[in-house]
Amino acid sequence: MSSAHLTTGRLNVEIIQKQAKKQLLCLLEKCDGTKAIVWDQSLKGPIDLIAKCSSLDVVKMYPLCGGNLTIPSNIVNVIFITRPQLDHMDLIAENIHGEQGKRPRKEFHLFFVPRKSLLCQKRLQDQGVFGTLTLIEEFKCDLFPFDSDLLSMELSGSFREFYLENDPTCLYQVAQAIHGLEKLYGKIPKVTGRGPAASKVWELLERLNREEEDNKATSIQLPTIEHLLLLDRSVDLLSPLVTQLTYEGLIDEIFGIKYNTVQLPASNFRDSQDSPMCLNETKQIVLNSGEELFAKIRDKNFNGVGPILSMKAKVISSQFDERHGDKSVQEIKQFVAKLPSMLASKQSLAKHTTIAEMIKGVTDSSSFLESLQVEQELLNCIDTDKPNAFIEDMIAQQLPLLKVLRLLCIQSLTNSGLKPKLLDYYKREIIQTYGYQNLPTILNLEKAGLLKQQQSARQYAVLRKALRLTVEDESEITPKDISYVHSIYAPLSVRLAEQLLHPNGWQGLNDVMGLLPGPTIVNAPYDIRPSGRRNSITSEDSEPPKLVMVFFIGGCTFAEISALRFLSQQEDCK
Repeated sequence: MSSAHLTTGRLNVEIIQKQAKKQLLCLLEKCDGTKAIVWDQSLKGPIDLIAKCSSLDVVKMYPLCGGNLTIPSNIVNVIFITRPQLDHMDLIAENIHGEQGKRPRKEFHLFFVPRKSLLCQKRLQDQGVFGTLTLIEEFKCDLFPFDSDLLSMELSGSFREFYLENDPTCLYQVAQAIHGLEKLYGKIPKVTGRGPAASKVWELLERLNREEEDNKATSIQLPTIEHLLLLDRSVDLLSPLVTQLTYEGLIDEIFGIKYNTVQLPASNFRDSQDSPMCLNETKQIVLNSGEELFAKIRDKNFNGVGPILSMKAKVISSQFDERHGDKSVQEIKQFVAKLPSMLASKQSLAKHTTIAEMIKGVTDSSSFLESLQVEQELLNCIDTDKPNAFIEDMIAQQLPLLKVLRLLCIQSLTNSGLKPKLLDYYKREIIQTYGYQNLPTILNLEKAGLLKQQQSARQYAVLRKALRLTVEDESEITPKDISYVHSIYAPLSVRLAEQLLHPNGWQGLNDVMGLLPGPTIVNAPYDIRPSGRRNSITSEDSEPPKLVMVFFIGGCTFAEISALRFLSQQEDCK
């Protein structure tokens, strides 16, 4: 598996990949003999980013589910790799019971990712299979490298667990992940953050650092990361709801990106010479910065993608035209040497041109454009205080409930809540149209703060003006502001990151920070360099470029990532 693209960023994240791969292979080597892996399906994709499953010394692989596994007799070791979740322990117990008594006898092993759980081990004891497990190990992989500038914990339920279920376990995992990064890249001198979850993570991180200092003398290592920004998702609930309008964002919106790959209909990429294929056959496309063209267009507003593809087509065409005419032997040799990369570029162009055409088929549709117009009106605080005719029509037509709720939550958040009568009206319409089984979803949205009754303070209106959350007439092709990722809307989360780069940091936002939930974390930078120079994010005498890590607690969107990359490029230009 090529991982060259992981080394091209400011932080060499290939170190994380290599360390995790080495650890996984060492664990597998402890199981002597033929092996079968039973995967927690939420982990197979992320672990594939570390070590391709096909490269592991494993005979068979199974998804973790109930029932019998029907494992071939030649397999000696059955290895369960799973997150520490109680329902998974029940499935493991069911699998083991189904294999017991069969000949030849098999060895069962369990690898927890990233750490063991006493509750899970107790559940296995209650199910009568704990003693059957030969090995119970930890695969301590907290962060999975997605790209040269992107790491993910892949804890998809973290926001729900903390804010709806009052379970802070995921926050301890976040603190452990950051602590692990500090072991690899040096202690981070400065930490800033906002929100209840961010505050809790900072407390846990401080405790981990104190425990480590008590246990052993830590060696002084110059920090690679100079500043950590902890952003609690609850601080900005609006940005994940707004339609992403970058190339990668729209691929995710329309088709869904999982673990750097997207599944698309294979028929769209079929040449006339290709053999016939199944009707529902899909083509898996890898999306990362290892592909030059994708790296160039992924963060562009979709309206700016076409000109780049057109220019690339002209360049490739002119390169192939070079083969015509009289050539010396040396020139022919040079052309032949360039041919593989030219063919790869041509295939890449054809692939992304096809994807762009598929996206354009959706974005040109009246339903998409009407929904986008309503969304942008709400973001500009136009008619947010009354029933929205478009949302009412969507409900009447029984369009997908997710689309309805998404617009409804945007209206609620941009209006700082809905009037009680309006909120009850929407809830009644949804329940009558889509059924009472959706009532728990609505109640959860209210509990999470996505739907709520209107408050006297108009937080969004104040934040919109103070932080320039909406920007009119911003160029989508040659942007100068992060609002290009949504055409008119700048993600509040990234505006906070942008403000942090200013000389006064968040001190210039004292008037509006009180409108955001939770406390603010600001720890003073401390002396860590041998020269005694203070290591500050605003220090003018530090030689290397500043590296700020933005850590979203509760997930983020591809549009937010694109906006952060845009900020990074602006800083590089200064």
